[in-house]
Amino acid sequence: MKVLLIVTSHSQFGDTGERTGFWLEELAAPYAQFSQAGAQVDIASPQGGAAPADPRSEKESTETTRAFLADAQATKKLARTLTLAEVKDTYDAYFVVGGHGVMWDLAKHVPLHKLLSTGYARGAVIAAVCHGPAALVGVKGLDGKPLVNGKRVAAFSNAEEKAAKFDAIVPFPLETRLRELGARYESGPLWKSFAVRDGRLVTGQNPASSAETAREVLRALKEKK
Repeated sequence: MKVLLIVTSHSQFGDTGERTGFWLEELAAPYAQFSQAGAQVDIASPQGGAAPADPRSEKESTETTRAFLADAQATKKLARTLTLAEVKDTYDAYFVVGGHGVMWDLAKHVPLHKLLSTGYARGAVIAAVCHGPAALVGVKGLDGKPLVNGKRVAAFSNAEEKAAKFDAIVPFPLETRLRELGARYESGPLWKSFAVRDGRLVTGQNPASSAETAREVLRALKEKK
């Protein structure tokens, strides 16, 4: 079983002068779930090489993030991420890690959109958590329509974006965009774990949803066998 975790290369938080990137918990939790399940786990980004973690996520230390940072193999993969445009479609599952950076680069990254479209058409599981579903806005399904069209989808909610006071900074409201693309958007309580699976599309709402989203991916992969 091979799983590709996809992280942003973008580190500027709009015009605020603050730094952003991927959210560490949203990388560490899926990495742990997939590794414990015996999967080969690789990490890729648009630019390749070292990827930026959102400094705020580094301050929110958890048992999962501490374990990831103490894992020499994991940190080596993060320091040397694969370049998305060079990734071959050979993975059983693709998991887009969230973090605000995704809104600026992965939302518009054509090589990733092609990779996910091809992978889904081939039978791979496609997953994303928190702001990760922003990477799905340019992905097409087999019918040429947006992959999320008509499917149950979770993602960082407009209410959470507003509560965090980032709604005026992000380039677009993610929940709204997904709805515009025809997604059947669903959400749970703010900041609580909430993940949905619609066939081979798995999405989670926020950082607290990271582990459960990964577990849903594993369930989807098990059902494929």
